[in-house]
Amino acid sequence: MVTSVNPNTSRCFASSLRPSYSKPNSSQTQLCRLSSGSLSNTFSGLSMAPSTEFSRSRRIFSLSKNESGESASGHGGLTYKDAGVDIDAGSELVRRIAKMAPGIGGFGGLYPLGDSYLVAGTDGVGTKLKLAFDTGIHETIGIDLVAMSVNDIVTSGAKPLFFLDYFATSRLDVDLAEKVVKGIVDGCQQSDCTLLGGETAEMPDFYADGEYDLSGFAVGIVKKDSVIDGKNIVAGDVLIGLPSSGVHSNGFSLVRRVLVHSGLSLKDQLPGEAITLGEALMAPTVIYVKQVLDIISKGGVKGVAHITGGGFTDNIPRVFPKGLGAVIYNGSWEILPVFKWIQEVGRIEEAEMMRTFNMGIGMVLVVSREASHRILENGNGAYKAYRIGEVVRGEGVSYS
Repeated sequence: MVTSVNPNTSRCFASSLRPSYSKPNSSQTQLCRLSSGSLSNTFSGLSMAPSTEFSRSRRIFSLSKNESGESASGHGGLTYKDAGVDIDAGSELVRRIAKMAPGIGGFGGLYPLGDSYLVAGTDGVGTKLKLAFDTGIHETIGIDLVAMSVNDIVTSGAKPLFFLDYFATSRLDVDLAEKVVKGIVDGCQQSDCTLLGGETAEMPDFYADGEYDLSGFAVGIVKKDSVIDGKNIVAGDVLIGLPSSGVHSNGFSLVRRVLVHSGLSLKDQLPGEAITLGEALMAPTVIYVKQVLDIISKGGVKGVAHITGGGFTDNIPRVFPKGLGAVIYNGSWEILPVFKWIQEVGRIEEAEMMRTFNMGIGMVLVVSREASHRILENGNGAYKAYRIGEVVRGEGVSYS
């Protein structure tokens, strides 16, 4: 429902699943716009987390070859940068933004409210959308959208309160949009938060026919004395990994390059598996909210890292105090077949895989040794969990 406040603004309320249409203009049809005095103007600490595909990177670079047939990166394997996504450039942008807006850099932005913090996050699903267009699988992309934001804010121990979405297309296909929104509703139900509203923008000639773009925004809450901020992490703490469902929602620019390189189609079977490549790659992102909040409630959790763009290498250190790093135990968890296929076909180096993909672990908890025993024992029943490494003195992530 859209309730008019003045001729230029309207507010969203959760009295209906999706707000009703406001009057369109000649170039853009919109659903539900927040007023100019909304909370979005006050969240100066909003994180610029390097997740999904760095939406600013829209141009896909060609994979240039030298005379020996090597890629521009200097070796025979494909890289994320070759595919058009420069993680280092993204990190540099965050560094520069931090000078203008001190306090950013976490997975979610914290805003003080009484004895609590509101925790906000925003994200998209990157070029996984390209695979949705190619496969026709639109029912689960909304789950991915919700997951990318709520998984970010739960790293602070925040319970998601509400979610907003933005759907943009050149020509509104109501049936297709309904499928996308159904996925968003499913994602909100999985994370126990309210779909508060959203905006649908119809912008002729801006997108290719049948294509659309998505972004999402989540807000949660956590008591100030319960926030998970990593400050109590010490050497010897244990890294617990929670399994992913697959590639989740980042690295797809490289995935798509590998797919072209393989000569296979999304309808072809994933080698050695009983599902197609399209089904494997479109598996929706796991929403970890309920599981992580349950583990946190039992004590001993000191830090949580959402493994998105940047993989293990860049995301795990974000929760550490200065002077601490991590050792990851190779072979301590199940690497899913889809990652093995990506690496083999793309001849991608191990270090590149670990800095691009989640490799089968979508969330990492930093916990005390005592808590690790309880979590791993419980994991044998209600959920899977792996001991994948430990905190060490020094900085960065090493693999052994």
